[in-house]
Amino acid sequence: MVRGGSVNPFLSAHFPGTGGLIKETPEDFEVEELPLYTPCGNGEHLYLFIEKKGLTTLEALRHLAQAFQVRERDLGYAGLKDARALTRQWISVPGGRREQLAGLNVPGLGVLEADYHRNKLRLGHLAGNRFRIRIRGVADDALEVARDVLHVLTQVGVPNYFGEQRYGVLNNNHRVGQALVAGDFAEAARQILGDPQSIQDRRWRLAAQAFWEGDFATALNALPRRMADERRLVAALRDGADARQAVLGFPRRKLRLFLSACQSWLFDRLVAMRLGSLDVLWAGDLAYIHGKGACFSVEDPSREQPRADRFEISPSGPLFGTKVRLATAQAGLLEESLLEHARLRLESFRLPAGLTMEGERRPLRVPLGQAEVTPLADALEVSFELPRGSYATSVIREIIKGDAPGTPQDSAPSKQNV
Repeated sequence: MVRGGSVNPFLSAHFPGTGGLIKETPEDFEVEELPLYTPCGNGEHLYLFIEKKGLTTLEALRHLAQAFQVRERDLGYAGLKDARALTRQWISVPGGRREQLAGLNVPGLGVLEADYHRNKLRLGHLAGNRFRIRIRGVADDALEVARDVLHVLTQVGVPNYFGEQRYGVLNNNHRVGQALVAGDFAEAARQILGDPQSIQDRRWRLAAQAFWEGDFATALNALPRRMADERRLVAALRDGADARQAVLGFPRRKLRLFLSACQSWLFDRLVAMRLGSLDVLWAGDLAYIHGKGACFSVEDPSREQPRADRFEISPSGPLFGTKVRLATAQAGLLEESLLEHARLRLESFRLPAGLTMEGERRPLRVPLGQAEVTPLADALEVSFELPRGSYATSVIREIIKGDAPGTPQDSAPSKQNV
C-alpha cells in the first residue's frame, strides 16, 4: 500500500521561503484563461467570457443553464476554476443570443465579452492560465527571495507536481485508488471511511472507528447524514453485500477521482526522484514536445539536450495505466521500480465497471511565463503564466516554502480523469 503525508521536495530548496498566506480574500487570487482560440464571430454557439467570484465553474454553469434555458450538460467550458478566487474564463452556450444577456442577474458573475463560434467549447481547449496572486504576511526579505526563486523556476522549469490538493481532506484519496487497483476492496472501503486518527469531525471519527472494527450498524448510525455515499456503502455491507459490490456501488465519478489520485501520487514521486535533473534528458527518456503534446524516445541524450535547454522538450513521466508507454534504459528503470514498489503492474489498472485507466505521459516540468513580483504595502503580488494541466500551487509553494492552500481547479484536468 502506498503511503501519503510526505511533502514534495522543493526545487529551490537552497533559498529560504517568504512565508505568508494566500487567498485571504477572493481578490488575492486571480486566474484568467489563455484561450486556445477565440470565437470567429459566427456560428450557433454563444461564447461568453465571464468573470466570477465566490462560485465554482460548475455553479456558474448551473446559473447560466437556467438563464439561457438550456441543459447544463450542453454548455461548454475549457477548465474548472476555484470559488475562492476572482476568475475569468470562456463558456459556450448552444443557441444563445447576445440579447438574452440583458436578463442575466447572478450575484458574483458578470459577462466581459460575448461572441459567436461554430463549435462547443471542450475541456482542455485552452493554452494555459494567467495568475495574479497576493501573498500576505511575508518576511522582510521576501521581495529578493521571491525574485531568486522565480529566476530558478524560469530557468529550470516548474516541477509539475499535482500536489496535496489531489489527495483529499484526509490526504488518502490515493490510498483508496491504490487499493482499488490492487483489487483489495475491503481496504478501499476502509480508506473511503477514513483512518479515525486523521478525522477531526467527532461523529465521522466514531463511525470510522466502528467501521474499522467491523461494526457496520454502529458506523451507519454515527455517520453524518451529509455523507450520503459513504452511508450507502456501509448500509450495503451491513445488509450482506461483499466489499467488492459495496465499493463498486460508490459513484463512478468519485471512484475515478480516487484512481486518478493514485496515478497522481505515483507521478509526484517520480518528479521528486528526478528533481535534481528536471531539465536533463536521460537515455531512454520519452521526451515531451511542449508545442505538440506528443512524446518521442530519446536515444542520444546529448543530441537532444539543446532542445531541452530551449524548453522545446522535457523529460516526461507516466500516469500509469493499461496503455501508457513506459520509458526504457536508465529512465525506464526508475519508472518500473516505482511501479514495482507500489506492488502494481500496468495491467492492474484494468478495472471493472468502466473504471479502467489507460494512462498517458505528462511532462515532469513546465515552463513559467511572464513571471513578475511586485511589492505592495502589506504583501507581495506575484504574476505568471502556466500551460494547461499545471497548478499555481507548484509555483507558490516554492516561494513560500510551505504547502499553499489547495487550488485543485486552476486548470483543466486530463481527459481520462474527467
